[in-house]
Parts: sequence; C-alpha cells; structure tokens
Amino acid sequence: MRARLEVETLKERVRAGEARVDQLVRQRERERVAAEEAARRAVIRRAQRELAAEVAETLPPVLDSVDRSVTQARVELQLAEQARSALTSELTALRAEDAAVRERLSRLTESVHGLELQMHEKRLHVTSLLERVASELSLDENILVSEYGPDQPIPADDGEGEPTPFDRAAQRRRLQEAERKLGQLGRVNPLALEEYAALEQRHAFLTEQLADLVQTRTDLQTIIADLDERMQTIFLAAFEDTKTAFGEVFPILFPGGSGSISLTDPDNPLTTGIEVSVRPVGKKIERLSLLSGGERSLAAVALLTAIFKARPSPFYILDEVEAALDDANLGRLLGVFEQLRASSQLIVITHQKRTMEIADALYGVSMRQDGVSAVVGQRVREREAV
Repeated sequence: MRARLEVETLKERVRAGEARVDQLVRQRERERVAAEEAARRAVIRRAQRELAAEVAETLPPVLDSVDRSVTQARVELQLAEQARSALTSELTALRAEDAAVRERLSRLTESVHGLELQMHEKRLHVTSLLERVASELSLDENILVSEYGPDQPIPADDGEGEPTPFDRAAQRRRLQEAERKLGQLGRVNPLALEEYAALEQRHAFLTEQLADLVQTRTDLQTIIADLDERMQTIFLAAFEDTKTAFGEVFPILFPGGSGSISLTDPDNPLTTGIEVSVRPVGKKIERLSLLSGGERSLAAVALLTAIFKARPSPFYILDEVEAALDDANLGRLLGVFEQLRASSQLIVITHQKRTMEIADALYGVSMRQDGVSAVVGQRVREREAV
C-alpha cells in the first residue's frame, strides 16, 4: 500500500512537471511573439523617426509660404468684406425703395378698384332708376331729365306759391318727411274684414275647446279625489288589519315581547310611512337598527306574516328567511308557517333541515354521474305515509 501511494505521488509529480513544461513552452512562445512584435514596432518607429526628420527639414519653408498665403488671404478677405458691405448697403437702399414703390402701387391699385366698384354701383343704380321710372311712370330718360332735371324749378307744395330752384339737400329732407308720414299711415290691408271674420270664428272655437278642457279637468279632479278617498279607506283598513295581525304574530315569535306598527303621518295616509316598534322580552330597545341580525330578521318575518294574514294570498314564496335564526327562533317561525299553510301554499327556499322536515314536497338540483345537472323531487308526506 505504501508503494502504491508513493507510485501515485510520483505520477502526480510527473503530471505537475509536464503541466509546468507545457506552461513554460507556452510562455516561451508568447515571449517570442512579443519579441517579434517589439522588433516590428521598432522598425516602424525607426521609419517614422526618419520620416519625421525629413518633414522637420522641409517644414520651415512650408510654414513661411503658408504665412505669406494667410497674410495675402486676410488682405483679400478685408477687401471682399468692404465690397460686401457696400453691396449690402446698396441692396438695403434698393429694397427700401422697392418696398415704397410696391406700397404706392398697392394703394393706387386699391384706389382704382374702389373707383371701378363705385362706377359699377352708380351704373347699376342709374339702370335700376331708369327701369323703375319706365315701369312706374312710363317716362323716357330724356323726358324725365327735360321736365324734372336739376335745372327745372320745384313747384310749391300747395301749388299756389312761386317755384323754387332745385336744392338737393332741401329735396332730400322733403323726401324723408314724406316717407315718415307715409310710414305713420301704415299699410292698407284690403282683406281686413275677411281676416277679422276668420279670427272671430277661431276665437269662438278656442273658447269652446277651453271650456271643454276646464270641464274635463274638473271631472278628472273629481275622479282623482274619489280614487284618493277609496285608496285611503282601503289602505287604512288594510293597515288596521295588519296592525292587529302583527300584534298577534309578534308574541308568537318573541314570547313575552311586544310589537306594534304605526303611521309616521296619520293626517296624510297616502304619503305616510310605517314605523315598526318592537320590544323583545328583557330589553328596552324599540328601534330595529339596535337589534341583532336574527332579531331583525324575525321582526321582518313577523311583519310579513302579519301582512299575509291581513290580506291572504293563494301562494307565498319565501327565500331563506330563516337563514339568520337559531334553533329556538326557527321553531317559532315554523309554527307560524304551519298556520299559514292552512290557507295558502308556501314555496320556501331553504337550507335548514327542520324547515325541510315539515314540507310536503322537496325539490332540488343534483348532478348525475355523467356531470349533467338534474332536478330532483320527492313527496315527503306520501313517503312518510308509506
């Protein structure tokens, strides 16, 4: 075993030595490559130094030539700047002169257009006046100018005074006064009598219709009053019956307790609300909001049962009304159900076993083995009899 261990140790040393030899060979190769790269770079640097020396020898004449060129270029640039400034000043003056000329041309063009529009309007006005004179007075323009031109004297209004020379301002005032007087006279309506007769007939028709509407409104108000009175009577009777039934049902659901219902506004039965006051045994609470969840549910069921007893119906559908009740309260509620089922049919949706036990028939939804839902029904009373 010792010999084997020594052999293994020697093998490990041999492998380590071989690895060291490989590493040294790779390092020698890298150093050789680095030496070659350094020699190549040295040759390149030597060539660059020789080139730099040649450039340094030729650089002073080139710099002198460049300085002379730059100086000459600056002189030429200064001359060009002066020429450009002169051209810019001249261009600015020409542009200002051009803008002034264009503005003047625009004003002249607008003035010419305005004069042309005025001339066109005057021609249209003269044409319309001539057509009006020809249609209304049947006069030619020559006759009109010769007899009624501005050179003809204007006769007096009364026809007895001396004619006066034509004055445009005075005649314009005279025309305005005449138009004002004509406007005060108003338009003449030749069909006024026919329109008055038609309006009088329509007024009579509307008066008759208004009287009919007033009578109809009175009849409707009478019917509404009768209906309100009938509804009030029926509501008060139903409320009294419900109040009596609530006083009978509440002690059954709350043994030893008392409950009542009242109107919030007895003077207006049609708009009043109903206030429920309950007092379970051993408590001074009267408001429903201060009761527990089960007590509120039982009080609501008591009110519904009182309504059912006051105004019976053939069918009642109850949806989990006993869900919040404990066993004792559930037993009392089932007793009330027994009273109701004597005169009506009850359809109760429930999860309570005791409620199912008193039912005549049970209906439910179940899932078959094939995964399809099916409605299942069972007659409990018939099965118990069998």
